Amino acid sequence: PQTGTARNIAIGGAMGSLGGDLTAAFVNPAGIGNYKTGEVSFSPQFFLNNNKADFRDSRFVNTKNSLAFGSLGLVFGSVNQHDKKTSQALSFGVMQTASFNNTVKYKGYNNYSSFAEQWAEEVAYSGDSIPAILNNPLYAYGAAPALQTYLVDTFTINGNKVVKSMPEFVLESGKALLQEKTIDTRGGIYEIGASYAYNNKDKWMFGAGLGIPIIDYRSTVTFAESDTSTDKNNNFNHFTYTDNYRTTGAGLNLKLGVIYRPQEYIRLGLAIHTPTYLIELKDKRSTSLDTDTENYNDVASASSNQFTLNGVPGESKYSMLTPWKVLISGSYVFREVQDVRKQKGFITADIEYTGYKHASFYSSNEDPTQEEVNYFKGLTKVIRNQYKGNFNFRLGGEVKFNIIMARLGLAYYTNPYKDAGLKANKFLVSGGLGYRHKGFFIDLTYVHSFNKDVDFAYRLQDKDNTFATVKNQRGNIAATFGIKF
Repeated sequence: PQTGTARNIAIGGAMGSLGGDLTAAFVNPAGIGNYKTGEVSFSPQFFLNNNKADFRDSRFVNTKNSLAFGSLGLVFGSVNQHDKKTSQALSFGVMQTASFNNTVKYKGYNNYSSFAEQWAEEVAYSGDSIPAILNNPLYAYGAAPALQTYLVDTFTINGNKVVKSMPEFVLESGKALLQEKTIDTRGGIYEIGASYAYNNKDKWMFGAGLGIPIIDYRSTVTFAESDTSTDKNNNFNHFTYTDNYRTTGAGLNLKLGVIYRPQEYIRLGLAIHTPTYLIELKDKRSTSLDTDTENYNDVASASSNQFTLNGVPGESKYSMLTPWKVLISGSYVFREVQDVRKQKGFITADIEYTGYKHASFYSSNEDPTQEEVNYFKGLTKVIRNQYKGNFNFRLGGEVKFNIIMARLGLAYYTNPYKDAGLKANKFLVSGGLGYRHKGFFIDLTYVHSFNKDVDFAYRLQDKDNTFATVKNQRGNIAATFGIKF
């Protein structure tokens, strides 16, 4: 959430009623109505990630640092020659609205369930024969490789035919499995934006912006499971499952905003972000499974490419409608203070509502099959059931001493999950300095975020699901270099 210019990040991202910053074009486009001249700026960032994951009474710590694009943009402002308080502005910019560069690892001992049980459930509830599953691309990423390597098989127990995964024999003997998961993500979301604002006598400012988000998300998830017993005849030693996934696509959104100044030192803002229509997202996925079932069978590896059409990584195309946002905000601007070299400053706050539960998925095929329609309806239903709308809060301030500025900010993002047992939130503290002189400016900011989230190791229908609690502390060093003209 904290992105854009270093100035915006330093004040907690509370840019909804303030304006006078390139980031305003992506938050409340009315804010660029404060510009009466031109400006160009570039804002690189550097992230320092520190992750702590608690899973099955075990804790794992890892770090990952990365560079980020930040923002780059131009603003052109012009004043009405007949009324100096009336102006208009136009901005063009690119901003990285999300960075996915991170690595999360965790491991622990589990005597309750196995990752492979999800594939056993998939086979059991499919109603299909094993040959049919092995020849159906829908099962290429799990059930089919599990059957191929005999990690999952059918057994006759007490006269009944049942589907079991091999690690279940370990669990039934009272022993535990050692489970380890690594989630390595890369890429980001980059939004190209153009905004226009009209300033009516420095009293009302109206703005509109068009955004084109471009998504590039890549992940490699590895899950390993091994037998902790010394029994060499329980049909299971270990398996490693690797899932390579990439999503690319682009979309459109619209941002509308207004800022009202009832007094010189008071600014009130309202902005609405329409849902982003991601026109065509493309997923590419391939998986591999390496198993050791001891003396049960010697088929040790399988790839999803064996079970997809034409033997190539699986590909799917679909459309998505992201949640909408509403932002209300207010700022109080301190006027000049006598004998402090014309000291100025402000405090500003935003309250944002995001309707996470309203995200929707659709097939992008011209003539989708009923199977596709049902799949995306089911996916949308999962979003409705798992997520809710939530409020986010941002607060910031700045004090100016001649050509030097000092800034502080806070932000709190609340839990988006319906299940109160899933504790997720984000708290950010930021501070920075700014320098302005003869049309040149430079800003430096550091923000530290404390994030709580959960990661489900896997999901089962017949048992309670086990998950890891992930605590991420992220440091972000941001700089902005700019020139006014």
